[in-house]
Amino acid sequence: MAAVRESADQCVIWFGTPLQQEKDALAAAGWQVRVAEPGSHARFGLRAADTVVGMVDLRSMGPEALRGLEQLASDLTLLSLVAIVPARRPDSDAAGALLERCSETLPAPVDTTRLIHALDGLRGQQFMPRGRGIDAVIGRSPVMRKTQAAIRKYAPVDLPVLITGQTGTGKEVAARALHELSPRHARPFMAVNCGALPANLLQSELFGHERGAFTGATARRAGLFESANGGTVFLDEIGDLPLEAQTNLLRVLQESSLERVGSNQPIAVDVRVLAATNVDLEAAVASGRFRSDLYYRLNVLRLQMPRLADRGEDIPLLATHFLETFRGKHPGRARGFSASARRAMARFEWPGNVRELLNRVQRAAVVAESELITAQDMELPVTDVAANDGGLDSAREVAEHDAVLTCLKESDFNVSEVARRLKVSRVTVYRLCKKHSLALDELR
Repeated sequence: MAAVRESADQCVIWFGTPLQQEKDALAAAGWQVRVAEPGSHARFGLRAADTVVGMVDLRSMGPEALRGLEQLASDLTLLSLVAIVPARRPDSDAAGALLERCSETLPAPVDTTRLIHALDGLRGQQFMPRGRGIDAVIGRSPVMRKTQAAIRKYAPVDLPVLITGQTGTGKEVAARALHELSPRHARPFMAVNCGALPANLLQSELFGHERGAFTGATARRAGLFESANGGTVFLDEIGDLPLEAQTNLLRVLQESSLERVGSNQPIAVDVRVLAATNVDLEAAVASGRFRSDLYYRLNVLRLQMPRLADRGEDIPLLATHFLETFRGKHPGRARGFSASARRAMARFEWPGNVRELLNRVQRAAVVAESELITAQDMELPVTDVAANDGGLDSAREVAEHDAVLTCLKESDFNVSEVARRLKVSRVTVYRLCKKHSLALDELR
């Protein structure tokens, strides 16, 4: 199925065949419906801010489609799910496993009012694009090797992890890697920025609410923790969590249960909590802004994300990765980095860390006038005499970069074969790879 891209904030990916009255009711309630054939390998070109729900319509799935349920479950790993089932439920392990993941199961024929209420209960959840596990934590510097080793060590242990580090160091990337390497990888990963939600809505977003719990609560709603049941919840900027919400979070950690706003009935939940902060939680505890018991519950395993300025050789590696990713989506002249750009990147302090590097590379790829991005294109300070890159030297660097990369690809990254083709030593091949930020391990 072709990638779906929609400007609306709410979208239902319907696996099966919706009835016209069901599509009309959803449209009236503000939901866009995109139909995917049962068992198809659908791809969702949706924005990170979109609310996206997977609707699994088992009414219209024949034997062949049901055999593809295992693949369908894999495709829908990152979506919140609602299911429609016929009077006789499909008798298969794959169907049973998929139905267990659904936040609500609706019998056929479908009550459209109940259908809309089920979807509204999932409103506000974000579509979380699939990450790449440990491969997304790019780096080969000593400090990043230690970080990657810690992620591998912590991932299979079903305990909370407190991820610390400056803004832009990749704390959410690390959290996704922890989830994808864990036994919970087939279950939902839900992320929320605790500092981005208004205090009066935070409780409802996290723990859900009952109908009539407050003005505007026209229907029962499941919160983030209920929707992530069996999976992982990532709480970014945990230091901004209000004290009342801290108390409820502590209950989730201690008792594996919660109460919706407006209810006193406990609901059992099974989630792993990952939390991140760029503030000193110890100081927040000392000042009374953060509960000490919650801090100790969260700080079971601790993962410190290093500053970009401390990662040395990772900087050109990351810059090259960001540029190649950008070039894969947008045409442009820029194909690499000049010598002055590499020197300027190595000297810069990077107060915004990896996020700042990404933004500068993308901006430079748009404004660059030559095939090599300069320090000026990246708006980085230049203090060396070889500040002006371009002309013949620039062309030579581009040709050298392309020749080495082409040989690497054609020889399946066999260094000895590349050396024979270029008529140089193996040591020279490694030197050229380092010069042009061609990481053999990453390219392979």
